[in-house]
Amino acid sequence: MSETNKAAKCPSPLCGLSTVKIFSLGIISGFMVLCTIGFFILLNMYMSGGMPAKGGTELGLAAPSAAAPSAAAPAPSGELAPVTDADHIRGNAKAKITLVEYSDYECPFCSRFHATMKQVMDKYGDDVRWVYRHFPLSFHQNAKPAAVAAECAGLQGKFWEFSDKLIEDPKSLSASKYTEIAKELSLNEKKFADCVSEQKTAKDVDEDIASAAKVGVRGTPHTIIVDKDGNQQVISGAQPFANVDAILAGLTK
Repeated sequence: MSETNKAAKCPSPLCGLSTVKIFSLGIISGFMVLCTIGFFILLNMYMSGGMPAKGGTELGLAAPSAAAPSAAAPAPSGELAPVTDADHIRGNAKAKITLVEYSDYECPFCSRFHATMKQVMDKYGDDVRWVYRHFPLSFHQNAKPAAVAAECAGLQGKFWEFSDKLIEDPKSLSASKYTEIAKELSLNEKKFADCVSEQKTAKDVDEDIASAAKVGVRGTPHTIIVDKDGNQQVISGAQPFANVDAILAGLTK
């Protein structure tokens, strides 16, 4: 049969190939299509700001790797609620530098950053104040109950002490853990238990969540530094002490 007749009977470029070769080509083609689709999905996430910050946990996304976090970002995208007497403030209430941290007790990166913030307070003393606000992520089922418990401890003047113990081990959060800490801190156990069971402080946690949404918080830890002139910049993720120290050193001169 002539080449012309062969082409007429089998116009496909696959004619003459074995079944194994055709199958192999199909697998390769499918793989290339999936890679292309994946590339455009990741590109879209990056362009829309949906990629998680390094060293932090973002709402609706799995926790990223523990790689070194990026440097301080520009000012927050929304309006930061002013600090009031209702806030939990550690340090000099009238300090010229304010660090407002939105945090989650079940977030391992928040636990790491909590230690960093303690170092900040030890070094800068009266020059800084640390404001703690709640932002329990939706996929951390124990985060909001822990925040409610911390607020209940706050009603007895032990918010920071309770928070320090809670965040030491984000995996240990439970009702029994809250009771254990309450005993350690010599809280009135009945008042504490009633407060927790009746969710008396849930509205305080919800107010922080609303504040976080307004300022554009998407993940934890998310910290906003406010200098003496009211200028703001964001610390994204669990920055190591050296990074935070470099920022504050310039602001406290």
